[in-house]
Order: sequence, then structure tokens, then C-alpha cells
Amino acid sequence: MNSLEGRVAVVTGGASGIGRAVCEAFAAEGCAVGVLDKNEQGSRETAERLAASGTRAIAMTVDVTVGDQVERAIEGVVGQFGQLDILVNDAGIGQLGTVEELSEDEWDRVMAVNVKSIYLCSRAAMPYLVKSRAGRIINIASVTGLVASAGRAAYCASKGGAVMLTKAMALDCAPKGVTVNAICPGVVETAMTAESLRDRETRQEKLDKTPLGRLAVPEEIAPAAVFLAGSGAEFVTGACLAVDGGWSAD
Repeated sequence: MNSLEGRVAVVTGGASGIGRAVCEAFAAEGCAVGVLDKNEQGSRETAERLAASGTRAIAMTVDVTVGDQVERAIEGVVGQFGQLDILVNDAGIGQLGTVEELSEDEWDRVMAVNVKSIYLCSRAAMPYLVKSRAGRIINIASVTGLVASAGRAAYCASKGGAVMLTKAMALDCAPKGVTVNAICPGVVETAMTAESLRDRETRQEKLDKTPLGRLAVPEEIAPAAVFLAGSGAEFVTGACLAVDGGWSAD
């Protein structure tokens, strides 16, 4: 029996990158998956890939910064599968710029996608996670939520916010039997990072900050989510697991 057999997960940002890798890793462990993303085609492709391997999967198109859309999507997944046990808040965007360079709209958008969405999705999912009696919330933060990076003021602030929100939620949810943890990846080769990493100086800077001397791929982040969702992490809550090649240790 696989470690997540019979359980149901919602993964935001599941159309690509780390989110898609988490969906596939959960499916390999026997978990049914609701794939949530604003990218309709990408979320459908992820769900179809899971279904082709025999996994129960459903794609939901949703803007995770809009509360009523989030609630309908969560209810849709529960209506399809009858339960919800795991929520992975992976949806996120990047944004370069210092506080002098960022527009107000850019700042607000980063905060909405990277922090507010965690609040909205967790709020909508909580009644079902409590009912599960083994509910798990896993927030995908970043190494830049632990260690600042120059020229990324809004992104660092948002990921630091995700880290502290994880800890606060862990305290609030513990009496309800729901654990809340975060994963803090280093630089991962995804569509979101591709443009900036095409610049040789930027790529080398990231490599120089990573003691292991290379960047990650999404499939190296997903096992951490499987661990935090599984029975081996029943006593783990409020943790922020760095999967960053040693960046935050230096």
C-alpha cells in the first residue's frame, strides 16, 4: 500500500513546475489530486497526465487571490472525491525590483498571490481538513523567506510572510489535529525562473550561493511534500524545511 493511498489532495499552482511535480509525486503514492491553477490548459494537462497513470484527478481553473473562486474550487474537489486531506499551497509568482523600483500594483500582486492565497485556500479547506482527522497544509515558501536576496524586495517579503504565516497557522491548527508546514526551496529550474536564469551572471550568482554547486529541478522538491503529507510527519508542525542545496546554511 502506498503512503497516501485513499487520501485526497488539492495542489495550487499545479499546472507546471513544482506544483505539477508534487501532483505527480502524490499520485505515485496513491493520492487523488485536485489540480488548481489559473492556467486552464496547464492544469488540464496535469490532470490528464495523472489520469493516464490511473490516478483520480480533476482540474479546476481558479484565481487563488479571489475568495469565492477558491471556495468553489475546493467545494468542487470535495464534491468529486468526497473528502479533502491535504492542501499544498504552491501558487506563486516572482518579481524583481527594489522598493524604489516596484510599482504599487506589482507589490500588491506579489503579496496577493504569494501570501493572501495561502490564507484564502487554507480558510476554504479547513473544515474538510479538520473532518479528515489527519489534515495537512503544506506551503511552498522559498529560501528567500529565510535569507534575503538583493533586488527582490516584494518576493522576499512575501516568502518571509509565508514562513511566518505557516508558523502562526501551525499554532492555531494544532488543537484541531491539522499540521501546517512549509518547504523552502532554493533556486529551481522552472518556467517561472527560466527568463532570469538565461542571464549568465544571474545563473552564476545563484550557483555561487548554493554549496552543492547546482540548481534544483522540481522533482527534487516534491519528495519533501510527500514526507510532510505522510504518516512519518504526524508529529511535525510549524517546520520550515529548506530544500535549497545548502544556501540557507552558508
